[in-house]
Amino acid sequence: MNYAKEKLCNALAAEYVLGTLKGKARQRYESLMMENQTIRETTWQWEQHLNSMGEGLNPVVPPPTVWINIQQKLGWLEKPDNVVPLVKEKPQSKRWQVLAGLSTAAVLLLVLLLPFTKPPVEPQISSVAVVTDQTHQPLWLIELSDQHIFTRATSNLLPQTDKDYELWMVPDDGSAPISLGLLPKNGNVQLVRPPQLVLAGVSALAVSLEPLGGSPSGSPTEVLYISPLTKV
Repeated sequence: MNYAKEKLCNALAAEYVLGTLKGKARQRYESLMMENQTIRETTWQWEQHLNSMGEGLNPVVPPPTVWINIQQKLGWLEKPDNVVPLVKEKPQSKRWQVLAGLSTAAVLLLVLLLPFTKPPVEPQISSVAVVTDQTHQPLWLIELSDQHIFTRATSNLLPQTDKDYELWMVPDDGSAPISLGLLPKNGNVQLVRPPQLVLAGVSALAVSLEPLGGSPSGSPTEVLYISPLTKV
């Protein structure tokens, strides 16, 4: 099977994210994600695309009895002796069959609409930097595209609650550092890449420790880390 074909790759990625790709097919797809960057990127794009669609839906809270029934069927809870099970279970199973059919129909609809609902194109990363501490543990991953700077804090970062971390570009001509914005203490933050930040004219990126809100003077207060930029 040629997984490089765009239509097939999108169809499998959509099924995987929806959860309808099951069993050995799902295991095989997860192995392919480890080996193939295109498949990984397509899966990530569908996750962003479908998650954004789901955010507009109103949550539906099931009755408490649903969770109790699930726990009882799994053996986590014992059925009370004084409760007589209902005989009419077939209508419920039919409803689940209808839901399963709707799920399959949703996948088919996604495949048919692929040419019209392609996920957004992932920005092309041109250079990266990994900010590490004195023990070489990564603290932030920084990726640069033509217009943006994508920053992500790692679990190794132990932030100071009363301080902020600011990112700076260090020009190779020896001029003063230029602030790029505040780094996240957890999760991701997307910054706008300034026109001055050209890889050929930047010797490194620096991280400083600042009061909350950033440097009050426009210059780094206490430089903690310096990391080189690597072109990809």
